[in-house]
Amino acid sequence: MESKIRILLADDHAILRSGLKALLNMEPDLKVVGEASNGREAVDMGRTLKPDVIVMDISMPEMDGLKAAQEMHNTGLASKIVMLTVHADEDYLFQTLRFGASGYVLKSSADTELIDAIRTAHRGEVFLYPSAVKKLLGEYLKGGSEGREERDVLTSREREVLKLTAEGFTNNEIAEQLVISPKTVDTYRQRIMEKLNLHHRSELVRYALRKGLLVPQE
Repeated sequence: MESKIRILLADDHAILRSGLKALLNMEPDLKVVGEASNGREAVDMGRTLKPDVIVMDISMPEMDGLKAAQEMHNTGLASKIVMLTVHADEDYLFQTLRFGASGYVLKSSADTELIDAIRTAHRGEVFLYPSAVKKLLGEYLKGGSEGREERDVLTSREREVLKLTAEGFTNNEIAEQLVISPKTVDTYRQRIMEKLNLHHRSELVRYALRKGLLVPQE
């Protein structure tokens, strides 16, 4: 039997931590091994417990989650970090990714996405909520000359699908606008990802990092 994924929870709300702990411990492959109430505690407990995954809030006393993630990253802590936050702001998203976070989950979706995010991070991949993927695609579309050269490998229809995806339209809405089937939209999207060498959401993040798209605009 494979060992369980060991998790450290870091959030200043005890009731939320208790609920998350119960939710995660119900899963056969997950185990909460520690709880921290602020960022400083999270850093210290991370070094001591060396959990597989740290689930951490951004807004915490003494040291916020962003600073804690940066310190963990700078000191080479091997634990994967999944941010659980109320902030959908892109600046928070970009900062956590630059500090090496492997996931970004909104608290409003924690009951449906957190478990998947933890498992994804543990596999060495990146988990992003859907609108975050949309944002990174949007930044790709606004890229510089090198980005334009890469986009030239796409057909005009593929560029249309990419643009509409970045704008947040669903498969059915894109299909309706382009007068094609949702299945055809899926096919186009798969071709786009393959041509851009973006086979997974994690590849999209790596691409964005490589192109400097995760630097907030002044």
